[in-house]
Amino acid sequence: MSLSSWNYPTAIIAGSGALNKLPDACQSLGIIRPLLVTDPGIAALPMTQTAINLCEESGLSVTLFSDVQGNPTGENVAAGNKVFVDGHHDGIIALGGGSALDCAKAIALSAHQKHEVWQFEDIGDNWTLAVPDLIAPVIALPTTAGTGSEVGRASVITNSAEQRKVIIFHPDMVPKQVLLDPDLTLALPPHITAATGMDALSHSLEALCAPGYHPMADGIATEGIRLVQQNLPTVFHNGADKEARMQMLVASSMGATAFQKGLGAMHAIAHTLGALYNAHHGLLNAILMPYVLDANRSEVEQKMERLARYLDLDGSGTDAVLAWILTLRREVGIPHTLADIGITAEEAERVGKMAVNDPSAGGNPISFTAEQYSQLFTLAVNGKDWS
Repeated sequence: MSLSSWNYPTAIIAGSGALNKLPDACQSLGIIRPLLVTDPGIAALPMTQTAINLCEESGLSVTLFSDVQGNPTGENVAAGNKVFVDGHHDGIIALGGGSALDCAKAIALSAHQKHEVWQFEDIGDNWTLAVPDLIAPVIALPTTAGTGSEVGRASVITNSAEQRKVIIFHPDMVPKQVLLDPDLTLALPPHITAATGMDALSHSLEALCAPGYHPMADGIATEGIRLVQQNLPTVFHNGADKEARMQMLVASSMGATAFQKGLGAMHAIAHTLGALYNAHHGLLNAILMPYVLDANRSEVEQKMERLARYLDLDGSGTDAVLAWILTLRREVGIPHTLADIGITAEEAERVGKMAVNDPSAGGNPISFTAEQYSQLFTLAVNGKDWS
């Protein structure tokens, strides 16, 4: 598998062995004291030591920071900011899944700013409060194929005090260099492969369903969905299939590129549940997916007609896409209900009020009320039989 390079939406090198380009990427960006940000699980794996060795052998002074939770918090960002400033670092290597990448980007944005990270919440023109020249360059190496954070202009950080997920945004948060190396994903266990792969699908599907005119995003989303269709079952059953792993990494990046158009109710509820229950974001999206698609069917039928034809599905329209999603979920072991992962409907009213105020809600094809979000959440807790 030879390396490929392209520059959309940022500089990307894709292929087996892309990790070896890390020192060159640092050099091209003028980084000599990188902070390597990851999570504790990835920090213990050989790939992290390989990245450190590559840097040190090239004369770079690298420090490891791995105090990152599965749903990164403001406290994680603050701790990273201190390490970054105290160590006089000049750039960040973000290695890991979406949590590590999101935390790394938030550190790069906020470490040298006079405002705390919450001031850059994606509301209005808050992003203009940041001094662009103080944003550190980021090199991103995703180890999961799901969030697409490596090509995103935002981070999702949990405000522990308020029990809500906050979208931190700045157009210059997108990493300057992405290294998509399937070798870094080969050790992913099947259940994480499934949850993150369904997360990639959720990004493309919600972007496609989002209202508004953005043919480029629609095209990227549609092909991203096809890549998931063709490759997620393969990597779930055979994690060593390097070509399929590569295609899932690309699908993940495509999903995050497409959702610049918008997300929707899946993410509005998933962000809420992630903050309240600290559940895996990709798994939440995977469980919520059919319930939200079914609820939106009156506004997305024409798009689902086109998607069903493109995917060569049996049947047509929303029914065909819904049937495919339900079959895919069963094949890769995704639970059918939120109750299956221990979430009850007890907080339905609170979930509805939080979801309707989540920024992702604005991209949903239907403007659900808080009560409708509560009902949709309750349905996903109790389950529905589409057979």
